[in-house]
Amino acid sequence: MSQLASREQLRMSFMRWALVTIPSILFLGFFMGRISNSGFGNRWFDALQKPDWFPPGWVFPLVWTPLYVMLGVAIAMILHARGARGRLQAIVLFVVQLLLNFAWSPTFFAAHQVTLALWLIAAILILAIATTFAFAPIRKAAAWLMVPYMAWLSLATLLAWDMNRLNPDAETLMPQPARTHIAL
Repeated sequence: MSQLASREQLRMSFMRWALVTIPSILFLGFFMGRISNSGFGNRWFDALQKPDWFPPGWVFPLVWTPLYVMLGVAIAMILHARGARGRLQAIVLFVVQLLLNFAWSPTFFAAHQVTLALWLIAAILILAIATTFAFAPIRKAAAWLMVPYMAWLSLATLLAWDMNRLNPDAETLMPQPARTHIAL
């Protein structure tokens, strides 16, 4: 016997990684959005001036769901590539950019730090690019799975820049409290 593991054993090893990474990334991404009251329905966010090209609210979960799945598959491929040169550095880059990604919603939606969120998303994009280049020599498919994420981050960075430009007082903006008028 010249091989240590069969193709089926290797496939199952990858599947075990994917069964951990995909749900974990999906859960944490949506959990961070939820606890920070992200998106429409957040009174502070609703009060902000938005650019004309701002996507409708339903686009964001529609985009983030497959992006998080692709990120989960990509990191599962890298985790599965034991012994690959540069694997540890690729994993560290991925984890750092993902942690920053998870910090973005609380920074923007909960802390109302629009300028900091702009710098944060720019850093996430730079780290995602570095991660993609680190993934490429290990698993080209993992690097390609990062491309839609980088495209969305590019759009989101432009959107954050425009939101910052249109709302110079966003950090101090206090929306009016909701009122209920009952006529007797």
